[in-house]
Amino acid sequence: MPTKTTLSQRKKTVKRQSTSKKAAQQLRADFVRRRLEDLYPAPPIPLDHNDPFTLLIAVLLSAQCTDVRVNQVTPQLFALGPTPAKMARLSVEKIREVIRPCGLSPQKSKAISELSQILLEKFGGRVPDNFEHLEQLPGVGHKTASVVMAQAFGVPAFPVDTHIHRLAQRWELTGGRNVKETEADLKSLFPPESWNRLHLQIIYYGREHCTARTCNGTICEICRVLFPNRTKPVATRK
Repeated sequence: MPTKTTLSQRKKTVKRQSTSKKAAQQLRADFVRRRLEDLYPAPPIPLDHNDPFTLLIAVLLSAQCTDVRVNQVTPQLFALGPTPAKMARLSVEKIREVIRPCGLSPQKSKAISELSQILLEKFGGRVPDNFEHLEQLPGVGHKTASVVMAQAFGVPAFPVDTHIHRLAQRWELTGGRNVKETEADLKSLFPPESWNRLHLQIIYYGREHCTARTCNGTICEICRVLFPNRTKPVATRK
């Protein structure tokens, strides 16, 4: 049976290892932030929109759909329903007809119609600027709410989708088993004032240099600099 002294020593060893791992993780995070700032000093918002409402709708449509496709669909949708009041007057069938190319049109059209009604009835036709109320809207989860809070209202948020989750794992910035845990890890590594820009920077880097097909954790610049001796692909947790 281990003595108290042995247990104490083990705890100290684990603590030192944990501290060392965290320090190495922070160094990687600092490099990632500097490099992405060099590459994307002013990353544009990829979804076309005019105000918080049209951004909210665009982000909702982007679920399991590319930003390019969303930007092809939203001009027609916003011409018909640029405000909650005008969107609420459209039938669910009409909304569905317009957004069909985005996929999941039955669920998305219903959510768009319902949230437009709720915005009129509960929020005076305005998009709420807090997480609690946003996440109560149909079709709006934490990631969508985070995008709206960050990009429409400038509130520090770190929206994490599957792509950011994948890169954070490749760069060993997280051991998160899901996007919620990864978000918490990234927020602990980067200062709040960088979150809104950084999540866009990671998205652009992932699309251009570190996609699921073009880099397996050993090929792109950041992966090679951070892990010059890595030879095996990085398995991504879902």
